[in-house]
Amino acid sequence: MSDGARVIVGVSGSLNSLTALHRAVDEARARRAVLVPVLAWTPVGGERNYRAQPCPPLLRAWEEAADERLERAFRDAFGGFPVGVRVEPLVVRGETGPMLTRIADRPNDLLVVSTGRQGGLRRLLHGSVSRYCLAHATCPVVAVPPSTLHSDLRRVAHIVDLRELSHAA
Repeated sequence: MSDGARVIVGVSGSLNSLTALHRAVDEARARRAVLVPVLAWTPVGGERNYRAQPCPPLLRAWEEAADERLERAFRDAFGGFPVGVRVEPLVVRGETGPMLTRIADRPNDLLVVSTGRQGGLRRLLHGSVSRYCLAHATCPVVAVPPSTLHSDLRRVAHIVDLRELSHAA
């Protein structure tokens, strides 16, 4: 490993984040760095609502679901953890952008985030994680655009939906 270098990557399990995860693994290999995949989560309904009516069993269930989502992202992307890269997975409670920039705080860190489409409501409620990271990170940031495969998959799914509608009529 080269002098404590780390590649931190935001992971949610979405196709865009899996593309960023692949890029982060490539960067970690090339830099001989530790890969730190981060899945940040908040309680359903937000922290304020949870503080108003805490439910420890529900909180534990959300934590377990977040752990499983991070493991599933690696299974979906690589069939498990990648070979030849030291991985230190991290599941944290908090908003994604602030948590990623807080974790990626060393001079030789590299932060990898996905960009691309997200729903208008999600953007309104949470903002753009990649924009937040680009504006607030103290280390270099790689913003990974969606793979062209994503648009191909959407197009195929749309065609299948149209065929199903025509058969139902």
